Amino acid sequence: MSNQNPVFIPGPTNIPDRLRLAMQVQTQDHRAPDFVETFAPVLEDTKRVFGTTSGQVITFPASGTGGWEAAVTNTLSPGDRVLVARYGMFSHRWIDLCQRHGLDVQIIDCPWGSGAPADKFAEALAADKAHEIKAVLVTHNETATGVRSDIAAVRQAMDASAHPAMLFVDCVSSLASMPFEFDDWGVDIAVSGSQKGFMLATGMAILCVSPKALTAMESAQLPRTFFDFRDMMNANASGGFPYTPPLQLIYGMGESLKMLFEEGLDNVYARHFRLAEGVRKATAAWGLELVAQSPDLYSDTVSAIYVPEGFDSNALTDHAFNAYGVSFGIGLGEMNGKAFRIGHLGSLTDVMVLSGLATIEMAMADLDYPIELGSGVAAAQEYFRAGHAAPMQSAA
Repeated sequence: MSNQNPVFIPGPTNIPDRLRLAMQVQTQDHRAPDFVETFAPVLEDTKRVFGTTSGQVITFPASGTGGWEAAVTNTLSPGDRVLVARYGMFSHRWIDLCQRHGLDVQIIDCPWGSGAPADKFAEALAADKAHEIKAVLVTHNETATGVRSDIAAVRQAMDASAHPAMLFVDCVSSLASMPFEFDDWGVDIAVSGSQKGFMLATGMAILCVSPKALTAMESAQLPRTFFDFRDMMNANASGGFPYTPPLQLIYGMGESLKMLFEEGLDNVYARHFRLAEGVRKATAAWGLELVAQSPDLYSDTVSAIYVPEGFDSNALTDHAFNAYGVSFGIGLGEMNGKAFRIGHLGSLTDVMVLSGLATIEMAMADLDYPIELGSGVAAAQEYFRAGHAAPMQSAA
């Protein structure tokens, strides 16, 4: 019975029954003439979620990591320099991927809990008189620390020095949950996935690519086969796929987009803020601290929470699972043993979040944490009851 409980990890997220049913389709011929009627609208409608009219949506059967690799290999050449700030596990992993591909990675190390350092990017770009930096890579929502970075500020830093570098953004744990403005922020490639805000199973890397990045593709020398933009776009142009597509996920994606648009993207974003704020109220009531260093950095999809000195966050998440059958996010990288994470994105309601808060409270009480049982739940209840946002439509 424990598998009926919702998960409170920052992805993969809970899959609504409506989407599970949409993905339960029989095998079909992806080379049949009618496949275009299924696939083409998915590509077009996803543009609305990215916030673009000029970008090209490209998907691959992969997770977000495959999307990272596609972004790099289609636009860069061996030895090209990229500028990256490391402020969490996922920015660190993107750095590792670039290094393995033979790129010259210029790293700006930042404290975990901070965001993308637009000021330091500005300094590095202004100093690059020869324009050797070909791309700036930014993690919009650092899932390990619960930090959302200001992508518009990064773009302003790039524009201030009139630097021609491309801007690549990892929005895996933010897209379809928090506002994203591909065109307005001047993003060149945004990378996301099916398993978080879109509420689907893992297996579809979802990218949005600007005309500038498509032009860079023509001179890029890094090898790519499975992740070749040209192969995918050429096949997509006639409604096809260059190899076997993840058919079930494509059907699920179409239904996910319908759900998001029915709720209304602004309402989706407001719901995520409300759920996140409820978790933040609970955290304060427990007397605990978020990893994110300031409110302007707070993520609306995941909260990373420090445990008190002398406690092990891994023991807490293990106990929550073993005793109550509920999963919470473990601490990653520098946060290992120091912080646990509450994912509050995708198919979640106020009531579901309250169940997660009650569960982690019980687990903390069981392990003699210095908290008052019920304090966090009560704080979140008061916030939700106050109706700080318009009544939400169903997420299921």
